[in-house]
Amino acid sequence: MKQPYSKLLILLLALFVTPQLSAQIRGVITDSLTQEPLMYISVFYEGKGVGGISNAKGEYQIETHRGWNEITFSSIGYITKVIKIAPGTKVLNVKLKPSDMMLDEVVVKPQKEKYTRKNNPAVDFMRQVLAHKKAQKLEENEYYQYNKYQKMKMSINDVTPESLEKGIYKKFAFLKDQIEVSPETNKIILPISVQETSSKTIFRKSPESKKTIIEGLNSNGIGEFFSTGEMLGTILNDVFSDINIYDDDIRLLQRRFVSPISDGGISFYKYYLMDTLVVDRDTCVHLSFVPQNSQDFGFTGHLYVLKDSTYAVKKATMNLPKKTGVNFVDNLDIVQQYEQLPNGNWVLIDDDMTVDLSLMKAIQGIQVKRTTKYADYAFAPIEQRLFRLKGDIVKEADMLNKSDDYWASVRQVPLTKTESTMDVFMNRIEQIPGFKYVIFGAKALIENHIETGTKEHPSKFDIGPINTMISSNYLDGTRFRLSGMTTGKLNPHWFFSGYGAYGLKDKKWKYEANATYSFRKCDYFPWEFPKHFITASYRYDVMSPMDKFLATDKDNVFVAWKTSTVDQMSYVRDASLKYEMELPSGFSVVAAARHRQDTPTGNLQYVRNNPDKYSAPKPENIIKDMTTSELEMTLRYAPGETFINTKQRRRPVSLDAPVFTFTHTAGFKGVLGGEYNFNLTDVSIWKRFWLSSWGKIDVTLNAGAQWNTVPFPLLILPAANLSYITQRETFNLINNMEFLNDRYASMSLTYDMNGKLFNRLPLIKKLKWREVFRFRTLYGNLTEKNNPFKSDNPDLFLFPTRDGSYTSYVMDPKLPYMEASVGVYNIFKLLHVEYVRRLTYLDHPGINKHGVRFMIQMVF
Repeated sequence: MKQPYSKLLILLLALFVTPQLSAQIRGVITDSLTQEPLMYISVFYEGKGVGGISNAKGEYQIETHRGWNEITFSSIGYITKVIKIAPGTKVLNVKLKPSDMMLDEVVVKPQKEKYTRKNNPAVDFMRQVLAHKKAQKLEENEYYQYNKYQKMKMSINDVTPESLEKGIYKKFAFLKDQIEVSPETNKIILPISVQETSSKTIFRKSPESKKTIIEGLNSNGIGEFFSTGEMLGTILNDVFSDINIYDDDIRLLQRRFVSPISDGGISFYKYYLMDTLVVDRDTCVHLSFVPQNSQDFGFTGHLYVLKDSTYAVKKATMNLPKKTGVNFVDNLDIVQQYEQLPNGNWVLIDDDMTVDLSLMKAIQGIQVKRTTKYADYAFAPIEQRLFRLKGDIVKEADMLNKSDDYWASVRQVPLTKTESTMDVFMNRIEQIPGFKYVIFGAKALIENHIETGTKEHPSKFDIGPINTMISSNYLDGTRFRLSGMTTGKLNPHWFFSGYGAYGLKDKKWKYEANATYSFRKCDYFPWEFPKHFITASYRYDVMSPMDKFLATDKDNVFVAWKTSTVDQMSYVRDASLKYEMELPSGFSVVAAARHRQDTPTGNLQYVRNNPDKYSAPKPENIIKDMTTSELEMTLRYAPGETFINTKQRRRPVSLDAPVFTFTHTAGFKGVLGGEYNFNLTDVSIWKRFWLSSWGKIDVTLNAGAQWNTVPFPLLILPAANLSYITQRETFNLINNMEFLNDRYASMSLTYDMNGKLFNRLPLIKKLKWREVFRFRTLYGNLTEKNNPFKSDNPDLFLFPTRDGSYTSYVMDPKLPYMEASVGVYNIFKLLHVEYVRRLTYLDHPGINKHGVRFMIQMVF
């Protein structure tokens, strides 16, 4: 089952529940045309000298005074509004109408009732911005470099004055010392994590190369309580990534949003000319924009574009529509500022983002604020040796050990009092009674392991995965398993792991032991990027032929529930030695040597090929077991792939990189008891294609061949998934060993429309459901040399049978297997449900022609 680490890690930190409190007169100011909040609106009592302005969310508040009964709302580009207030008014929401604006002798009057792109001055102006955007891209220069400082702060959000006088805040007074007021929202927040990063980015146009050198990294806060603490920083940087407004698609919240300055923006957004005004001494044209459909993944906001021949953006403000289909985000504000360099280039200097998140209304939310400053732009030639550094992201060896003087020199925005004392605050919060149990439970839930250490004495041995402790299968019946692994805190080079399992039905012990030596020093896991280790393993266990296709552990309790009985299994005894090496470029190689003994059990028999193929097998033709000695080589290339480390495996956090894989396995007869010579080759390509506001398509292509004459256990099995849990790139309705091939090609297509259809259906769109379509097909062939029905070769095995009938088939090379599915996800923001139907080979007995699959999936 897919584990939503990123969302859990952020949202489980919402620890406090508090009520809301209103005071004075407050409200929200919105645009009557776009219904979006308006910032920087003046709110005042005329002639009294008392007032204020609205914040980024359009919120304002103003004191009440006896006898003052008229409030004025005013801003350039909007019709001034004066409202009489009744005594006792607490909340006053206001809509302002855009005024008629003149720009270069063109009068524009926005109307809600009708919007057209034809003869629309705002659209014509945006076409000029699009035509000139290429000149604003830094990549047009032969070289460039700049320094970047970024601060990522996470806080408990919306702590009310009332809550500070009761509950946990009253009991632990030091919490009040940590609170501060968010300048973006004017809400009281409690910072719980802060991470600073200092880096340099360099670029060369020919041959093209771009590298980010991380010079300093400083982190304090709640993430330090987790052994996988770097997970929090990695997720935050991936979810709240940097934004280039000139890109067609903006990657944010692990999704793609249509940029207001994109080639497809004209058809996605409505644009309105608002005014000509001066922004920091530069005359700019003010445009507002809003998506045609507010639930699509786009922004509302304002562009301030230079009123000259460059059409460069001077300032941009963006937020999410109130009716957006994005989950868990109550508010998102982005403010970008650009500056002109002496050489004429307009470059980004400030990029600030504030996001308010909440899992549900009753639970205290989280605010994430990302502050990014760019400086020291230069365009002179750069030393070529820097481009020879390995990887797109280069980490300096001492990045975690920078001095206070260093941070004082690179920090472009000072730390607040609460940020600078975060380590002291974490020490104090750790002393709260019961806090360690909260962290213990959160670790077990997020990391799926139980630690045996403490913060002062980090765990040297972890117990888990938890979700494999109890499961079941046909042979074991109810199966109990206890697993564990050592960590880098015991030894940064040597790692040991394994499990013991016992089945109540077959009353046998199963076990696995692994010893790994990492050639590079590891903080916690041997699979930390870039991997470079060697592992020796020994395993004795019961296996299904389909287990190798599971993306998760075969003993995961969620995949133990099968759609059909899997009674054709084997006891497998494996001894292996594996070497794995990974380069920063995304290229990796795996070399493995394996000795395997396979003993069929349950309703699986290995019967030697003989002329009497349809009678009960004679004892002399029954094979007790088969032994193979193998060498395997896998080459993999995934440029730009990034990961988070979990205690079970690495998980990619960016699925934009293509993945190319080549695997060849060779078997050797007569080596260590090996009984067969064979050569098996498999290649695959995976790629994600983004379709802007129309979602994304994932494409997987596979092909392979078994070149030698071999018995059926060494043929190619389709990647079948017999559990009710859907997973990428597997077939849902192929039975265990239903097709046996020695040549195959397969394709998997998944089209995620991201709610594009549902967002246009009345009532349905309020549910925020999203649609997904899948199609999978398999072409297979079995040559005569490996077909026991066409060959008398005694080295072959007869196909598996059940109740005297064959359960495996030879595919028609002219008729592919096909299945298709229609799914709905984001049900209750959690559940993915999919209906799948088999389209071919419908006459096979014992098959499921259709079914329902599901998955727990939390996405933004």
